[in-house]
Amino acid sequence: MALHVEHLSARYGRIEVCRDVSFTAADGEFLVVLGPNGAGKSTLLGALAGTVAGGGDIGIAGRMLQRTSARQRARMGLALVPEGRRNLFSPLTVEENLQLGLRLLPAAERAAMQASLHSMFPILSERARQTAGLLSGGEQQMLAIAVAIARRPSVLLLDEPSQGLAPVILDRLVEVISALRAIGLIVVLAEQNHRFAARLADRYVVLQGGDIVGSGPGAELADQERAADALLSRPPLH
Repeated sequence: MALHVEHLSARYGRIEVCRDVSFTAADGEFLVVLGPNGAGKSTLLGALAGTVAGGGDIGIAGRMLQRTSARQRARMGLALVPEGRRNLFSPLTVEENLQLGLRLLPAAERAAMQASLHSMFPILSERARQTAGLLSGGEQQMLAIAVAIARRPSVLLLDEPSQGLAPVILDRLVEVISALRAIGLIVVLAEQNHRFAARLADRYVVLQGGDIVGSGPGAELADQERAADALLSRPPLH
């Protein structure tokens, strides 16, 4: 398994938010962390990225990350797109934001990655000189993802990417995120929109009150009753 998480905890000061979280994800796999508001999803992704204090074991392709900083984890292949697209600099243009993402790559690789990003996100080419803060919500989400994958990560953490977006925009976002399978990325997606999650998930785990209380194949989320059971933390149907 390329991503291995075991007995992970996360806390703010003395307040423990997540406890004993364990899961694995293989190369190219999309894992959804499903749960309602306040379940601890954002905190869990922060603990993986190193922006939230925590304990336990985190490994990417056998390399252990738990004693490394957020910056070191980024260099080791872990990228986070936080809720609200907070990895963007609103006063800067689209292209300037992309260049900030590309800085972690060796100089010789930047031009090829830049071309790849413009191919994957053609709308960003059209908006290259536009200020990021003036983009639509969907365009900002695509830019936030592009900035994250500009670093060529092996694991992408997406926190509530569907939040506040219209259904027609979600269709395009599903296409963009699905295309990441072609480059072998592991995607860990924190969501409470089970319809959106069902279109992407290979597997899901249910987080409730900071604990994993259920799991299953992503196809189950397309079933309304099963998805309701997952979100309400009832045992899945058999």
